[in-house]
Amino acid sequence: MIQAINVSLQFGGRVLFKDVNLKFTKGNCYGIIGANGAGKSTFLKVLTGEIEPNKGEIILSPNERMSVLVQNQNAYDEETVLRTVLLGHKKLMEIEEEKNALYAKPDFSDEDGIRAGELEMLFAELGGWEADGEAKTLLTDIGIKEEDFEKPMKDIDPKQKVKVLLAQALFGNPDILVLDEPTNNLDFKTVRWLENFLLDFENTVIIVSHNRHFLNKVCTHICDVDYGQINMFLGNYDFWYETSQLLARQQKDQNKKAEQRAKELKEFIARFSANASKSRQATSRKKELEKLTIDDFKPSSRKYPYINFDFEQQIGKEILIVKNLTKKGFFNNISFSIREGDKVAVLSNNALATTMLFDILSGKEEADSGVVHWGKTIKYGYLPQNNNPYFEGNTNSIVDWLRQYSKDQTEMYIRSWLGRMLFSGEEALKPVNVLSGGERVRCMFAKLMLESPNFLLMDEPTNHLDLESITALNKGMINYKGCMLFASHDQEIVETTANRIFDLVDENTFKDLQTVNFDD
Repeated sequence: MIQAINVSLQFGGRVLFKDVNLKFTKGNCYGIIGANGAGKSTFLKVLTGEIEPNKGEIILSPNERMSVLVQNQNAYDEETVLRTVLLGHKKLMEIEEEKNALYAKPDFSDEDGIRAGELEMLFAELGGWEADGEAKTLLTDIGIKEEDFEKPMKDIDPKQKVKVLLAQALFGNPDILVLDEPTNNLDFKTVRWLENFLLDFENTVIIVSHNRHFLNKVCTHICDVDYGQINMFLGNYDFWYETSQLLARQQKDQNKKAEQRAKELKEFIARFSANASKSRQATSRKKELEKLTIDDFKPSSRKYPYINFDFEQQIGKEILIVKNLTKKGFFNNISFSIREGDKVAVLSNNALATTMLFDILSGKEEADSGVVHWGKTIKYGYLPQNNNPYFEGNTNSIVDWLRQYSKDQTEMYIRSWLGRMLFSGEEALKPVNVLSGGERVRCMFAKLMLESPNFLLMDEPTNHLDLESITALNKGMINYKGCMLFASHDQEIVETTANRIFDLVDENTFKDLQTVNFDD
């Protein structure tokens, strides 16, 4: 168990959270959510001791071991892959090193023998004799080849480094597992493996993640960083979100009777009470959910952008035909056609291949050979993964930047679109070259909506976005009536939006699928 007691933290005059009292217990998985900059990752650093709170304390149960996912991918460059995982159990490795140093002494004394005996007992109690085998099994399960076990970390692919560091955090059955964005840069198969690992994990897990599918799958509780507080709610992300939205709608309607409000919420809670994400806790959590009242919740203060892609030009029978398209080093001889109503997710182990395909379809790049034929009724809009050319070196305000993409040049009209993207008042006058990654993407959404395309090309549209923007984007993609070709690492978006899957398996293998199995 780990507990925060009256914890407060502020930087200068800015209070991140105040008088936080939370208890994280064995058998539960806690998702930490909040708007960008709310202090989610900072709170994890307080829990792990990396940052001292201004007030209060963090209490860890005696003799419990905490394991934290390392964010610095180069931290273990001089270690082998296998040893990097073993170093996840720091105490075990310290015991082994002291033990080996004693045995290596040329003048091994009686006192050394007594100490060595103590260390051998501790080593065995901590599972030291099984550690190598367990670490190797973990590496294999997470997708690291045996031939790479003894390679230095500096010599392996960055995507594999992420997996090794995740294996390090999971190694040795820690009592408390702290994971900050564990699904970043992981393929769908590894994310699914991690979900199953955590569902079977019997100790305490605390996670920060922007992956809604992941949070819904593994979390038993949600901790919402909002109002300068951190409030804990039973249930997964969807349950927290839908409840918060329901209360927000009811709060706007001042004439709503309290009895009706209570009835709706009780019915809603009853529906979710059967949706426990971890079967082990399903019965107890269902009982807890059934006891919830409207006083246990309050609407979130966070705002969601309004993303709604619409178009005027109706789509004809001929949409997009691609024949024998080839770009050396990326893909070879691929062919497909898009039908009316198609929303196609493009998957690939090589993100550069997906980007090259989109760049060729949009006319930014030329293929080595093959044909791209767009239908006469099609107006496509492109959201590239790299939007730097639209912003770097541009000192225009957001209003003036967006004006160049609008037929109606009036400031009131432009501001109405920016308001949808949460740029209001003075915010809309910021120069675009100083915008954050998430702000730039929201500007690109406003541009796309103004252009009113009936075919969307979107390359990793969730990059840099917070949960609120990702949720709004997901709704916009589902509601869109045009055709769409998109690439995304957000499993929830792929599963809820796509009716077809294009899988660029490798340079010479292209699969056109109707469904996708993320376990394959």
